Amino acid sequence: MSDPIESFANPQKLRTGFNRVMHATGYSLNGLRRGWREPAFRLEAILAIVLVPASLWIGRSWVESAVLAATVVLVLIVELLNTAIEVTVDRIGPEWHELSGRAKDLGSAAVFLSLVLAGCVWSAAIVVRFGLV
Repeated sequence: MSDPIESFANPQKLRTGFNRVMHATGYSLNGLRRGWREPAFRLEAILAIVLVPASLWIGRSWVESAVLAATVVLVLIVELLNTAIEVTVDRIGPEWHELSGRAKDLGSAAVFLSLVLAGCVWSAAIVVRFGLV
């Protein structure tokens, strides 16, 4: 007799090995395509296309370059998570609810903090790189 939980499981969860990795990659790419439809993510992604290569020039070591690039990628990650929160809240219902507003505000605050972090790290790196102090 099969496990009752397995019989109701999403068939995708039953995939294993390379097949699972391939399907997971497809879902991730689909998520990036959906993220691209969001204006904030699109703007941040376009900036990332410029800033990630620029991190190789601004950074004075591979560690500095990695930190600069990581802050940019972190902004993209947080933006995608914020979008996921917003979509989930909207799925629950269109009417205003205090908890829905709180969830959306917290997601927005996370994006804001990631942008502040990136801005501070990049500003410091630029000041040091060009000897502005």
